[in-house]
Amino acid sequence: MIRAAVPDDVPVLHALVRELAAYEKALDEVVGFALWFLNFSTWRGVHGFYLEDLYVRPDRRGGGHGKALLAELARICVERGYERLEWSVLNWNAPSIAFYESLGARPQDEWTVYRLTDGALARLGTAGERLGA
Repeated sequence: MIRAAVPDDVPVLHALVRELAAYEKALDEVVGFALWFLNFSTWRGVHGFYLEDLYVRPDRRGGGHGKALLAELARICVERGYERLEWSVLNWNAPSIAFYESLGARPQDEWTVYRLTDGALARLGTAGERLGA
């Protein structure tokens, strides 16, 4: 049976990836990750990456791992002709903000992030059905 992975599959997928890495004799310690997806810029007319999460274990921070993850994403963007790598950061997260700015990233303070979740998302989603959308 083939189906899309669901959140409950994460431990199983993790175990399988570790098994594969051990089989290939490429088992390394995981110290962080970058979770991203493609987005598209209307103004530039090309794709880019949106970085949803960048995380490095606290005891491994300062070792260049976060920079290496971002550098790899930037390399892929350049290779593919993408013109943006962007993400959001919580306003109170001063260490991350300082890190990002040290890499040359600049805040986009003319934008405000909006989000629909839970009841508001459900209400608007069902309103679309009533409106014939």
